Amino acid sequence: MKKNKKNGRKKLTAKALQIEVLKFLLANPKKTFAPSELSELLNVANNRHSVEHALQQLMQAGSVEMRKNGRYGAAIDRLTSKEKRTEKPPSPTAREDSVAKQREKSKPKQPKIIEGRIDITRSGAAYVVTDALAEDVFVAPRYLNGALHGDLVQVLLFPTASSSKRSAYRRPEGEVIRVLKRAREVFIGTLRKSRKYALFFPDDPNMPMDIYVPLEACGEARDSDKVIVRITDWQEGKGRVPIGKVTHVLGSSGGHDFEMNKILINAGFELHHSPEAFAEAAEMPDFIPPEEYDRRRDFRSVLTFTIDPEDAKDFDDAISIRTLENGHLEIGVHIADVTYYLKAGTRLDAEAYQRSTSVYLVDRVCPMLPEKLSNHLCSLVPYEDRLTFSAVFVFDEQDCVVSRWFGKTIIHSVKRFSYEEAQTILEGKPTEALRQLTIYPQLEWALKTLHRIAEKMRRERERNGAIGFDTEEVRFRLSDDGRPLEAYVKVRKEAHRLIEDFMLLANREVALFIQQKAAGQQEIPFVYRVHDLPDMEKVAEFARFAAEMGYPIKVNTPRQIAESYNQLMRAAESDPRLKILEPLAIRTMAKAIYSTRNIGHYGLGFSHYTHFTSPIRRYADILVHRILEGNLGESIYRVNKERLEEQCKHISEQERKAADAERESVRYMQVELLQRHVGEVFEGFVSGFIERGFFVELPDTLAEGLVDFRSLREPFIVEDGNLRARALRTHRVIKIGDRVRVRIVAVDSARRQIEMEWVDDIPPTSIARKR
Repeated sequence: MKKNKKNGRKKLTAKALQIEVLKFLLANPKKTFAPSELSELLNVANNRHSVEHALQQLMQAGSVEMRKNGRYGAAIDRLTSKEKRTEKPPSPTAREDSVAKQREKSKPKQPKIIEGRIDITRSGAAYVVTDALAEDVFVAPRYLNGALHGDLVQVLLFPTASSSKRSAYRRPEGEVIRVLKRAREVFIGTLRKSRKYALFFPDDPNMPMDIYVPLEACGEARDSDKVIVRITDWQEGKGRVPIGKVTHVLGSSGGHDFEMNKILINAGFELHHSPEAFAEAAEMPDFIPPEEYDRRRDFRSVLTFTIDPEDAKDFDDAISIRTLENGHLEIGVHIADVTYYLKAGTRLDAEAYQRSTSVYLVDRVCPMLPEKLSNHLCSLVPYEDRLTFSAVFVFDEQDCVVSRWFGKTIIHSVKRFSYEEAQTILEGKPTEALRQLTIYPQLEWALKTLHRIAEKMRRERERNGAIGFDTEEVRFRLSDDGRPLEAYVKVRKEAHRLIEDFMLLANREVALFIQQKAAGQQEIPFVYRVHDLPDMEKVAEFARFAAEMGYPIKVNTPRQIAESYNQLMRAAESDPRLKILEPLAIRTMAKAIYSTRNIGHYGLGFSHYTHFTSPIRRYADILVHRILEGNLGESIYRVNKERLEEQCKHISEQERKAADAERESVRYMQVELLQRHVGEVFEGFVSGFIERGFFVELPDTLAEGLVDFRSLREPFIVEDGNLRARALRTHRVIKIGDRVRVRIVAVDSARRQIEMEWVDDIPPTSIARKR
């Protein structure tokens, strides 16, 4: 045993280190630790890598398990009760052999070759997510063989260790033997030209290969220009370099426009539609053929209007309302009839499917459809006849739905409201310009009537188990050149909820219609928007934390969870201290996805749900329109379910990429805004933890920065659940929701990072969180 002169700690031999690690884990059987934490807690001079090696050896012996987030804990179920009592390392006993053999027998038989999508971590190692196995497959960097993050791959599984070696069951491992489908073909980076050829160096760290570009494929790009390159030949095989072609020249790096384009390209979204797609759009007539009027139900004489964000250009939906002769109300939810223009089998349709969604960055939109469709032909602009696909509902005197109708229609909107305008009418404070409108009395009646019915539907949903999360969103006021001047938190009001409530009604009823159409017959394959039950382990941890903050909740059943979360949302409106619990509650929820397998939508409390109301910006809605139209008559229209499920998976993945891009654009603007405030002190609250520090969110901008534990001058360990951290010497506890003062130390626009340092704590009673 060696002595470390620098700090007096002992450096243990490899075997002695294994024993000390195992002793410590056995003494803390319900906790997990990162290697760096163990190095601190054991008070040894061995570095983190030595501790990692010891943990790997103990895992092979079956004494230690790797759990969530790369943390380790004792494998208690594999030890005898005597070993637990004595806290000694287990010896290879006959009992262990028996347990190992039993595990081998009980393991499901694994296929030798599986397919899945690859997820590459920061370390370079990867995991393949597959439906063929219960666990992800680990792939070491040397076995990736050119596969990139997000690729669909074929993996050869390695043989598992035999029970004779007393090896406990471990995560399956393998090697990529074939890339079936590339997640991306377009990259942004720097072009370096020589006399005979050019090389392209991608900016994306997930693209580890340089790309060969022939000089004739460089276009007008110059040496050192930032360019966009499309790979034309992947040149599969070890040691071979992909070949590419420059599609766009961006010039020198830097600036807002470059950074926004970079976000889109790195997320896998093309900046422009192809010339072929533009040509197809250009051929579409700007007028509605006369015969189309005769094929549709005519709503042009019914009061119809839209309510959208102030800066919106693509208006997907409109609302109509009128009183029928029997006193009932007829309310129409009219959706842009995109499928009238977008035909299956065209280049336009193929590109819309590939994108699957419009991407809304802070200062721009990357549309799913070319502008001629998204902003003109399909957009439900005022004072123009427009083709729509409608869900029409009749409400009785008790505001209950008594009938519904789906079909192709034609409308004529008489007013384009912004949310802010509509809100002024609901609050009884309309602008003078609104009052001067000839149709103002009808518009006022319509909005207030719709608001009354929407509130009733909202209450019914909550009684049926819906959760009313109102997440905060940050918005920016920008200069003419795109620089952020100010950030503010968007406030959702009744006008937003009114439109949302009627869209939810239409989406639910369309899904129910398809299910009822197939009643007693073979299933009609359909695109459902599904939301699974929450992660009960996360819910339990959240409930414990909420109780610590003085807000106990009941979470024994899914229904109790929904009721408790709704009560929490209402309590947070009057108690700003509880606001921090809202995002934590959301983190316990599953992600909503598209699927042909209907499991219901937990968050909305619906047994059937789909997306029908936004076909200009979501391809899922286009698929729904086509299936619904095919089933409006007496006959039944079915598509191939396996193919439809593949489309659902692709659309869900594109939705995730778009959401990531949108969040990154917000982070970029937040960092840019705070560049002007380096050195200043701000009040904020602790919003999260990682192994090396904690995040602090600033209320006015919702920007997050990292405070490194090293700046607090004593080591901390992050406890299980990542909701709190504890100091090793003073036992001081920092937890999510704590109010602190921090100084902005540095910002990095390229990495979207804000570095902070702790100044002091804020007593709970001294400030109220600003909202």
